[in-house]
Amino acid sequence: MIKTFNSLLVTMFGLGKIKFMPGTFGSLATVIFLFYLFHSLNISSNIILIGLIIIFMYSFYAVSTHIRDSKNKDPGEIIIDEFLGQSIPIFLYEISHGTNKESGEAIIYYTLFFILFRYFDIMKPFPVCFFDKNFKNCFGVIMDDICAGLYVVLSLVCFMIVKSYVL
Repeated sequence: MIKTFNSLLVTMFGLGKIKFMPGTFGSLATVIFLFYLFHSLNISSNIILIGLIIIFMYSFYAVSTHIRDSKNKDPGEIIIDEFLGQSIPIFLYEISHGTNKESGEAIIYYTLFFILFRYFDIMKPFPVCFFDKNFKNCFGVIMDDICAGLYVVLSLVCFMIVKSYVL
């Protein structure tokens, strides 16, 4: 039972078993899911944060049990790491904009977050590549996407700083 649950979690309920670009589909599903939670259901950011922390912590165990008997320590079907990495810029955007959020503006930013996250996840700049190459375990699987999510945030902060000086 727990093995089945772990498999469902790390593949985002089977979405990771898509043969073509499972990480992209996992990131897109995350964007849609979080948009729905924040903008349709209006769930408190505190509740979402607690959920994300629980998923983050449990993912280490779930990924490690999923790859335990596998030669490939970072199979493409594991996309919970995309969920976690993609969640970082979205969550930070939502809490930085308080309670008054325009859905149209959010769609633009969510799209930007999606594109930037996929770029950093695929291109793997340092330290994303460091975790990807040097940790062939659950830590490496998850942390490279966490770093990619943090790169999205860093990119947007740099953009806002440059924009404030230019305008």
